[in-house]
Amino acid sequence: MTRTRSLASGLLSLSAAAVLALTGAGGATATPAASDDQRTPSVARASLATAGVAEYWTAERMRNAIPGDVLAKRAVERGVASGASKAVQGKATKVPSTKGKPTIAAAENPVSHIGKVFFTMGGYNYVCSGNSVASTNKSTVSTAGHCLNEGPGAFATNWVFVPAYENGAAPYGKWAANQLFAPTQWSANGDMTYDTGFAVVNTNAGGQRLGDVVGGSGVAFNQDRGLSYKAFGYPAASPFNGETLKSCTGAASNDPYNPQFNSQGISCDMTGGSSGGPWFIGTSSSGVQNSVNSYGYNRMAVMYGPYWGPVIQSTYNSAAVS
Repeated sequence: MTRTRSLASGLLSLSAAAVLALTGAGGATATPAASDDQRTPSVARASLATAGVAEYWTAERMRNAIPGDVLAKRAVERGVASGASKAVQGKATKVPSTKGKPTIAAAENPVSHIGKVFFTMGGYNYVCSGNSVASTNKSTVSTAGHCLNEGPGAFATNWVFVPAYENGAAPYGKWAANQLFAPTQWSANGDMTYDTGFAVVNTNAGGQRLGDVVGGSGVAFNQDRGLSYKAFGYPAASPFNGETLKSCTGAASNDPYNPQFNSQGISCDMTGGSSGGPWFIGTSSSGVQNSVNSYGYNRMAVMYGPYWGPVIQSTYNSAAVS
């Protein structure tokens, strides 16, 4: 029997008609203004205040944070309504039937460079997933675009990355972001094709950089379509509780319902809260990252992620050297 579930886009039917209500949670700092990256105009960036941010995220606030998948809902609805087509990059792949037994998310031990992301947006506290990636500044975290910018709209505040989170524990601390980067196609239009963002975090209290403490995954862009991936995340919506790391492994195929998103999906039953979790090429967390958990459809155990092409690569490049 197929279970109703919330994937990384929330409780969405194929028409994306569900209406979701949010409940308030805690005070936010002032919303930062976005600006174009002068080196790469296709990239939007925001600078954040970091004083007191790690302390803001108490155990209670982390526990009560809303799975950030609901933030992708408006962009999915808009994309479904527009139906605008985009050229599919790379080689075409066949879309397998959604019938049959889905891939059940497997339990994982904590991975040092994968963690939870907490942030405030529009006066509400949210939770997503993220991953420390290799970068010149050794301080860059990947996540979904909707986990740092409203798409379209304001950037988040109170943004922290908690690597290797498990059952409330933060063994490597809470790393506050001082800058957020997103493709302008996401920040200005909420285009699901570009649902990826990168955060640059402060050093810790001892002056160490994130990458020196937890490591950082290699990244890859403009790869063939239809590759096999292992995706990780912290699903928080039922039947999961967001307290432990989960994973799914499978071959990617194009989204047959909204091809304008240019996304690929793998069989996976992870739910809300897993948004922004990394996709690694191959079958382990030691592979190179090539996408993130982005959205899914109600009653269909498939997780979709954006194709990492030149625009997302430019966004990464801007963050990695900031």
